[in-house]
Amino acid sequence: MSVQLKQLKSELSTELESILNYWSTHTVDNENGGFIGQIDFHDHIIANTEKGAVLNARILWSFSSGYKVTKNESHKKIAERAFEFLSNNFYDAECGGLFWSINADKTPKDTKNQIYALAFAIYGLSEYYTISNDDKALAIAINLYLKIQKHSYDPVNKGYFEALTRDWQPIDDLRLSDKDANEKKTMNTHLHIVEAYANLFKVWKDKELQSNIIELLQTIETHFINTHTGHLRLFFDENWLEKPDVISYGHDIEAAWLLLQCAEINEDENLIANYKKYAIQMAEVTKEGLDSDGGLWYEFDPEKNELVAEKHWWVQAEALIGFYNAYQLTGNEDYLQIVVKNWEFIKNHILDKQNGEWYWGINKDNSLIEKDKAGFWKCPYHNSRACLELIYRIKME
Repeated sequence: MSVQLKQLKSELSTELESILNYWSTHTVDNENGGFIGQIDFHDHIIANTEKGAVLNARILWSFSSGYKVTKNESHKKIAERAFEFLSNNFYDAECGGLFWSINADKTPKDTKNQIYALAFAIYGLSEYYTISNDDKALAIAINLYLKIQKHSYDPVNKGYFEALTRDWQPIDDLRLSDKDANEKKTMNTHLHIVEAYANLFKVWKDKELQSNIIELLQTIETHFINTHTGHLRLFFDENWLEKPDVISYGHDIEAAWLLLQCAEINEDENLIANYKKYAIQMAEVTKEGLDSDGGLWYEFDPEKNELVAEKHWWVQAEALIGFYNAYQLTGNEDYLQIVVKNWEFIKNHILDKQNGEWYWGINKDNSLIEKDKAGFWKCPYHNSRACLELIYRIKME
C-alpha cells in the first residue's frame, strides 16, 4: 500500500474515533433519556428541544457500524441506548409506523409517517442487529419495511410516496424540510429506501425483499438518473412528471457509490454492471462542482445559472467515498488525488479541531456557516460512514 493511502487510512481511523467520541460525550441526554435534540454552533445545548427520528436512527447506525471497527464496548452501549430509545419512544406500536419527532419529555410531537425516517430506522435497526442479534430490532425493521410496502408503494406507476399521516392516510405536506419541493416522489427518499432495504437484506434474505430492491434500482435508473448528463433528477409527481430543480452535487456523488453498493448486496449482475457505469459517469460530472481548494460545492441552479456557494460537511463526506469508489473501479489516479485533496480541505475547514465533530460547512469567503453541531439534520452518519467506507476500502498490502 502506498504511503499516501496508509496515511489517509490512519488519519480516517483517528477521525472515526474522534467523531464517535464527540457524540458519546456531548449528546447523551441524561435528563430526558436518549440524545440531546440540538447543540448549536458554539457547542451550547439547546434545552428541551424536540428530538428527531432521523437523528436517533442515524446515531443507531453510526455506533452499530462503528463498533465493528473500533471494538470499543462503550460504542456498543451507545448503539444499545439508541435502539432502546427509538423502539420505546419513536416506534409507534399502535399504528406500526414511526413518529417524525417527539418532545423532550418523550411525548409524540409530529406523528406523520415520513418514509425517509422509516427508511433510516430500518437502516439503523438492521445494522444494530448485526452487532446484537436482538430479534426485537430485526422484527421492528421488518415491520417498518412491510408498512412501507403496504402504504407508500405505488402499485400503478411504481416508486414510493413521500409521507402519510400517523394512520397511513394521504397528507398534504409531503416535504422533508422547508427547502424541498412539495412533491409526491423524490430522489432523496428513494435513495434511502433502497439503502435501507439493501442493509436489511444482508441480515434477512427474503425473496420478496430482494425483488423489491431490484425494482427500486430499476425505478431509480429509469426516472432519477439522467443518463445523458449523469446528474440526478430530484422531484416528481405521482405520474413521474418531473419538477426541474437544482443539481445537487452531494446527492450525485452519494448516489454514485451507494446505488452500486445496493446492487452488489443484491447480487444482480445486470444491475451491478449498469451501476458501475453510472458510478463513474456520476463521479465524472460531479467534478463540475469541485473548487480549486478541494472542496465540493453544495448545489448549482441551472435555471438561474447560479452556484449555491456553500460547502457542507455531508457533501465532503460523500465526495470522499464517491471519488474513492471511482478510483477503485477505474484505477485512475486522478480520482484518488481528488480524495486526498478533499480530505485536506476537510481538515483545514470542516473539522472542529478544538471541540470535535465537523462544522456544518463554510461559505464562499471561507467563513463558517453557523448552524448546528448536532440536531435534526446534523448527525454522525455521513462523516462516520465516510471514515468507515475508506477504512474498509483501503486494503492493506
